[in-house]
Amino acid sequence: MILNIRIDHKTADINKIEESTSKMDEIFAKMQEEHHVQEFIQIKTCNRAEIYLVMDECSLDYQWNGLVVEKNEKALEHVLKLSCGLESMIIGEDQILGQLKEAYKSSVKTSCCGQVLGTVFTKAIHVGQAVRKKTRINQGSVSIGSAAVNLAESVLGDLKCKKVLVIGAGKMGTLVAKALVEKHLKAIVVANRTYDRAVCLAKELGGSAIHFDRLSRAMEDADVVISATGAPHTILTAEKLKAAVPPENLEKMVMIDIANPRDIDEDVGDLGVRLYNIDDLRGIADKNKKMRESEAEEAEKIIAEELELLEKSLRHLEVEPVIAQIRSQAEAIRLRETEKAIRKLGDIDGKEKVVDDLTKVVVDRVFLNIIHNLKEAAEHDDKAVLKTAKYIFKNNRL
Repeated sequence: MILNIRIDHKTADINKIEESTSKMDEIFAKMQEEHHVQEFIQIKTCNRAEIYLVMDECSLDYQWNGLVVEKNEKALEHVLKLSCGLESMIIGEDQILGQLKEAYKSSVKTSCCGQVLGTVFTKAIHVGQAVRKKTRINQGSVSIGSAAVNLAESVLGDLKCKKVLVIGAGKMGTLVAKALVEKHLKAIVVANRTYDRAVCLAKELGGSAIHFDRLSRAMEDADVVISATGAPHTILTAEKLKAAVPPENLEKMVMIDIANPRDIDEDVGDLGVRLYNIDDLRGIADKNKKMRESEAEEAEKIIAEELELLEKSLRHLEVEPVIAQIRSQAEAIRLRETEKAIRKLGDIDGKEKVVDDLTKVVVDRVFLNIIHNLKEAAEHDDKAVLKTAKYIFKNNRL
């Protein structure tokens, strides 16, 4: 069976997502101990954590603690919707497609992904691309980064002439910075642990870069701080902020934390700073969702068609070992008998290829209907036919 275990912004806030991510890792480790997990792919973003597994059908008796668990068709439908941006907080965002590609490549590299999840994720990536090409689901500024900038505008009004500090020059930080360029800011400052990366992004945006150890100085007169690092722990606390920013500036400051786990401690809000996190983007996300309802409907139609094709492909995989065995055995016999025939014919003046081509055609046509019927049986989940075929062709020398 194909299993999907997840927690995301639809069912949990950022607190719950942070807590449940480690719980999910524990459950996954336990499942690997107790069951034969053949393949798996993990996905982690700022507002979701998911695992896709291929394993033998079995009863799963675990304390899921708010995790969503779906299998087979439901799991497949979810990953197709996910690739199209329909499961994202910001409907239609493109980043999830890149994240799916990265998760797939990483799993292939570590040999955790096999033929089944390879088929699933190849299809999901294809569907995500097709939906974006055939609909306008991703038209305009749609990303968590642009939503964070919109949130800052909703709090402060026009951001023109404001100083904005972006902490983190990874993919999310880059999305934030690019969304800020259009706002004609007084200054964009980029801070990153890898200084060279900060320099590259700042240069592209016409801003300036700072070393991470100069973060305190950069915060001193910042109007907006948007943090999106990949740090495994908080990097800003009330104590650090109090030491860096004059009291009169604290109440003017807006801080938006879009990292998971979070970069900024909740106690920063006690200083008078207007502190927001990923949960506070939901209002902007809802507006975006209403704008894209008709495009989402078109995307759903494409997904329904592609889901049917995906299920058919997966059923074909089930019978592929039998088909491969038939072809292998038939080819071995064909080669052997062709060689015998050529020897008996004697000198045929270089026309051996004619005999070889003839035997290929005969074998292909003999097994054409057999292979077609096996695939059809797999599509209809006809277990009796599949079981019989496996028995007939098992170690059979034809």
